[in-house]
Amino acid sequence: MTTQHTYRVIVRGTFQELTDGARTRLLDEVEEHGLSRMRFTPEGSLTYDRVLKHFSFRYVVVSDAADGEEMAAALAEDRAESALKALGGGAGVGFGELRSSVTDMDTMKINRKSR
Repeated sequence: MTTQHTYRVIVRGTFQELTDGARTRLLDEVEEHGLSRMRFTPEGSLTYDRVLKHFSFRYVVVSDAADGEEMAAALAEDRAESALKALGGGAGVGFGELRSSVTDMDTMKINRKSR
């Protein structure tokens, strides 16, 4: 049996060539995607602001430890692409290259303050 690790992945990107419909929908929902709504979840948490330039997703990905952070990043980027394509009633929104940063929660060292 392989060991599973839990990863927190932040996927970042830039909106590109937004249609008027996509821009309107994103602006209508901007309050639902602000900084106060950021959470790491398996479904992903999308954040952006009214400028509609940059966005980020936060994901929790559980994957085989042997596959490492690269696989966790690839899985999260795939989820983000699917979510972006589903926005706007299925018409999707334009976006550029996605980039990710990954933290392996199972190997993260926690420094405790001594008394």
